[in-house]
This record gives sequence, structure tokens and C-alpha cells, in this order.
Amino acid sequence: MSRADFTDVGEVVCDERHALVFEHGWQSWSPSGAYRLDETPPRAADANIQVLAYRPESPVPPGVFQGEGLVAVDPGDGGPVHVWSALGHLTVPSIRARRVGGTLVISADGPVRHWQVEGALDTVLAGWADTMAGPVNPTISVIPPLWCTWYGYWDKVTETDVTENLALADRHGIDLDLFLIDDGYETGIGDWLDIRPTFGSLERAVGAIAASGRKTGIWVAPYLVGRHSRLFEEHPDWTVPGVSAGHMWDQDLAVLDVTHPAAAEHLATVFRELTALGITHFKLDYCYAGAMHGRRHDDVDPITAYRRGLELIREATGPEAVVHGCGAPLLPSLGLVDIMRVSPDTAPRRLPRSGDISQPSQLGARLTGEAREFLHARWWVNDPDCLIARPEVETREEWAAHVESSGGLRGASDPIAALDEWGLATTRRLMTPTRPEPAGPARLPSSGGTGPENS
Repeated sequence: MSRADFTDVGEVVCDERHALVFEHGWQSWSPSGAYRLDETPPRAADANIQVLAYRPESPVPPGVFQGEGLVAVDPGDGGPVHVWSALGHLTVPSIRARRVGGTLVISADGPVRHWQVEGALDTVLAGWADTMAGPVNPTISVIPPLWCTWYGYWDKVTETDVTENLALADRHGIDLDLFLIDDGYETGIGDWLDIRPTFGSLERAVGAIAASGRKTGIWVAPYLVGRHSRLFEEHPDWTVPGVSAGHMWDQDLAVLDVTHPAAAEHLATVFRELTALGITHFKLDYCYAGAMHGRRHDDVDPITAYRRGLELIREATGPEAVVHGCGAPLLPSLGLVDIMRVSPDTAPRRLPRSGDISQPSQLGARLTGEAREFLHARWWVNDPDCLIARPEVETREEWAAHVESSGGLRGASDPIAALDEWGLATTRRLMTPTRPEPAGPARLPSSGGTGPENS
């Protein structure tokens, strides 16, 4: 977007040495955090990452702070924290802060609310989260620990990998309630019911998990259609025309148009059939694609289209299913997911290969996960990503400490046979249910001199 799309809505005089600006990223993988005025926040390393991990249509100009639906400014002089926010979760403006001398000028490309609130920045952010959740009143459940195939087997996972780790979890006394089969079971991105022959049988894998007394989860990227997929070959008209969701899996990615009646019925059928197999936990990944701008079958805005897809999935999977968002727009998901990844992927390495902390790394996952801890048990159960504790994992002790510090979802994702004594002991100790309560609810004022103002 160009500067002309933004309107100035306020300003804050700051102590240039001590002021902090909190940027809230668009989706799970988008960096979030508080930055000094002389710092440059993380930005996309290239155009593909801008699509995959930031807000595609709203790149940030140099020298500007930007949050999606939220910017908070601690002026650093002991005065109140200023919060500029979306009015709700259905319309999410980009909000910018630019320096003019010792003043931050705030602008936005849509309507915002403004609060001035006494207190520490972390406390104010928690109050903001409570305030935004209030009209939605999301249900927060305690989620037991799980094991996930991804960080051990990547997209080469097999049925045998699943069953072997079932037995090893029992042998080593690791308390796991659910086994999640991640990316790799399917033949193509979009062909979720076509099982990769070298995986084996999804039905047998689910049966083995059930026979062990555990539940089954599965990974699906519901809004993506890979251009190498059978779905795209047969039904390109079910995708949003002219829109690319980026490049992954050695192919360009199209966006499924969930407002197209036939595409919607197809997606509902996928989730009904997976549910019929006995799957109860659905990790929905790359969800940013569902909220990308483009002309759809129905004339609706992108957030409405995105939420329609989530509503369709919830209806198809039934009231007992757990919906687990990832790579998902945060505010637009409010009220429709039970668990939400609040950070980029972790990795066996500490630093991202690209230097961009929206990409897989322990550092990026830790920084953004810590910055979003205030959302846990207010909007959903936070997912800080899985524990990986095998010996070759860099700085594994530091990563385990981060997972332990979060009140959110506990998941393990090592091949259990690869764990040494420390890895086994740490995995046993950390595989516990989620903490059911937030650190301390504190809604922002609703009236008076420090209350909200439309800008």
C-alpha cells in the first residue's frame, strides 16, 4: 500500500532513549515484539517471504513501525501507554508509527480505537487482549500433551514411524494423549484424501493410535491448492483467480475459494471423511492464504471469506473436534480456533538460514512466542511449537526452557529412539496439560479520560 492510503490518527511525545513500540504481526509467523525507537524491527527478506509470513498486501516502508490491528507505545517517560487498535476482529487495519523528531506520529489505513492506560506495557497488552476477546467470549479448554511427526520425519513420514513411536512412548513412560500426523501423508497440497503410497495406510495409522488409547490429529492446509496437485488440474476454477499464496514444495500455490459452492462442498467432504476415520484434532496450516485479497465467487471481503472457511471446517468436524490454527491471521481467527500457533516454526538450529526470524528457527519462535504469551487463555490456547530435545538440536536446553515457560500447548516432536537420557527426562517432565488460566485478566477502561476513542 502507498502512504496515501494512511491517515494520521494521533501522536505521542517520547523519551527517545527509553520509549518502546510494540508491533503485532499479522499471522502466526509474523514477528511481534517491542522495539526501541532506534531499532529496525524484523522485515521480510524477500518477496516470497512477504507473502508466506507477513501481511502480503501491506509491506512496511523503511524507518516505520507497523502493527496489524495493534500498535502500542510506551513513551518511556513514566506516562501512560498508548494503544491504537482495530475496533474488533472483523476489520484489521495496518497501523503505523513514524518518527518526527521526538514524537511518534500514528497513522492507519482504517478505523482504530485509542487508549491511554497507566501501567507496564505487558499488563496493558494483556488488558487489550481481554478487551478484544470480551464480545467473542472464546471457550478455553485444557489441552493434553501430544506427539507430532514433523520435526523428526518431515514430509517423509510413514505409518511405521507413527506406530513405532506409539510403542516407544509407552516403553519410556512419556505421557502423550494424542499423536499428530503432520505434512507428508498426502500425495499433494490440496489432495488431502489421496494418501502417499510410501506413507502406508492412514486408516491403519489412526486405528493403531486409537488402539493405544490415544487420539489422532492431522495436518491440513485447507486454503492451499498446489499447482502440481490433482485438485488444481481438475478444478482450477475453484481457486481465487490471479492470486498466488507464494512458492513452497517446489511449486506455486493457489488459494481455494471457499465461497465457491463446489469448492466449499469439496472442503467439507475432506473434513467429514477425515473425521469419519476417527480423527479429532485438526492442525490447519498456511491459513494466511484464506485471507488474501482477490476476487472470489461471492462478493465478500477477505476476512469474511477466511472466517467462512473456518466455520465450514468446524461444522464438518463437529463440536468435539479441536481446531488448531497455524500460519493464521490472528485477530480474524478469534472465536473460531481452540489452539493457535503464536510464533514461527522452531527448528533444530538456533538461527534462521535466511536471517529473517519469520522463518524456522529457535530464535524467531522464542522471540515472537514470548511477545505473544499474553494471548494465552484469553483468545485460545497458545501453541509455542514443539519441544525438540535430541542431541543434535542446537541450544536444546534454551529451547526447552522456552517451551516450559509458556502456559500453552505441550508437544514433543523427536523420534523417541533418538533421545538421550537428558532428552527423555526433559520430554517426560514437560509433557503436561496446558495452563488453563491467563497470567491475570485486566480489561482496558471502557469509558472516561483513558477510555477508547474512535480515530
